[in-house]
Amino acid sequence: MSRTASRTRSTSESSVELEVNLDGSGNSHIDTSVPFFDHMLTAFAKHSLTDLTVRASGDTNIDAHHTVEDVSIVLGQTIREALGDKSGISRYGDALVPLDEALAQAVVDISGRPYLVHTGEPAGFEHHLIGGHFTGSLVRHAFEAITFNAGLTVHVRVLGGRDPHHIAEAEFKAFARAFRQAKALDPLVTGIPSTKGAL
Repeated sequence: MSRTASRTRSTSESSVELEVNLDGSGNSHIDTSVPFFDHMLTAFAKHSLTDLTVRASGDTNIDAHHTVEDVSIVLGQTIREALGDKSGISRYGDALVPLDEALAQAVVDISGRPYLVHTGEPAGFEHHLIGGHFTGSLVRHAFEAITFNAGLTVHVRVLGGRDPHHIAEAEFKAFARAFRQAKALDPLVTGIPSTKGAL
């Protein structure tokens, strides 16, 4: 069973081409034209063991918002497609990840029901510029777009941190590790891991 998918999205604000392989080794080729977001997606691929190729461009002369949002939408859509009927998956994942002084926890349920709970970022984080023009507010926005379009239930908590780069990276790495557990094929699971028979 091949758990791969590819999608494109083109609007007046951005153009996105994206490919995922959920059973990869963490290889990535990322160029979103937003360097800090490239860094976060590279970390997601590496720590979730998802092969990921992203080519995107957009109106970053106005703001990074549109490009980050559209890439995240397409990433969520391809994850959902690649998961297929979700037969044999572990379904749940939980990770606690430090990055120096920062500490973040993520819990993932491949539930088919989009829901994000995102808490703990320090006051003012959303206004901080990371890497020049990636604002802290885009971290939550990216998670919202990914979880909604992938059909995931995700809880992300920042438990500590001072440096905005460290906080954002700990969040993405925690999400990656939790997703890695949740998407993993479990030899003890027969069929779809839900009493409903569908996810």
